[in-house]
Amino acid sequence: MKNRITWLLNPPTNGGSEIILLRLMAGGVFFWEGILKFVYPNQGVGRFTKLGFPLPEMTAHFVATTEIIGGLLLLFGLLTRATALYFILEMIAAILSTKISVFLGTSPLPLPPSPPQTGIWAVLHEIRSDYAQLLVCWFLLLAGPGIRSLDEKFARNKRKQTSI
Repeated sequence: MKNRITWLLNPPTNGGSEIILLRLMAGGVFFWEGILKFVYPNQGVGRFTKLGFPLPEMTAHFVATTEIIGGLLLLFGLLTRATALYFILEMIAAILSTKISVFLGTSPLPLPPSPPQTGIWAVLHEIRSDYAQLLVCWFLLLAGPGIRSLDEKFARNKRKQTSI
């Protein structure tokens, strides 16, 4: 267990500087989607209520808060692996809680406005953003935040202290 925590909290930070583009994409999307859940009830509490989540107000606010904080963490490249793992789990939960009912045509949320509205093609169309976020977070979990990150800055400081 200790090895897994060490792995999670000490990502490689020697990845290319272009990794920042992936962090900006994923972190930005999570950040503004978290804000939208507070600003527009149909994106937050209303959506969680329609989907049948227990304690929808508390659940929506928890998810929104973690998306705002986690989005900022990804943007700055701090605790990147732990944040990416959380978002991977969140995206899997989002896909399972919203897309199975689109496939079956039983979604409590509005169906897509134009065909296909149900079935596998509707799911594949509706899942595109979730899929992209999931894969970017998976990449960040494995590759780390890159050299332009606070994780790298702290790792560099730690290396300096141990070499003294």
